[in-house]
Amino acid sequence: MKATITSIELRGPLKFFVLSSEALKIIRQLKTTNCVKTKTRGFWTKHYTMTLWKNEEEMKAFAYSGAHMEAMKKSKAIAKEIRILTIDATELPNWKEAKELLKGGKILRY
Repeated sequence: MKATITSIELRGPLKFFVLSSEALKIIRQLKTTNCVKTKTRGFWTKHYTMTLWKNEEEMKAFAYSGAHMEAMKKSKAIAKEIRILTIDATELPNWKEAKELLKGGKILRY
C-alpha cells in the first residue's frame, strides 16, 4: 500500500478561506475513491494531510483528476511552500512521525 503525506504553508491567514473552500471539494472527491484511510490536521497557516491507498494507480488517479487537480493548479496563489512524500506503508504514521518524514519529502516553494 501507499501513504501520501503532505503539508501546505499558506502565504497568509486570509488564504485559509480559499484553502477551506478547495478542501471541501477535495473531501467530496475523496469520498468517491477507494482511499483506505485519511487524516487531516492544521491550524492558521500550516496544514497537513495523510492518505492511505491500496496501490499507486488509485493514488495517482485521485491526485491528477477532479477537484484535487484543480486545487493543485491554484496552489501557487495561496501557498508559500508545499511538501509531499509518498511511502510504502500498511498504515498511516502518527503525526510526529509524519512531520519528521516530510523533512525528506519533495519541496515546492512559491
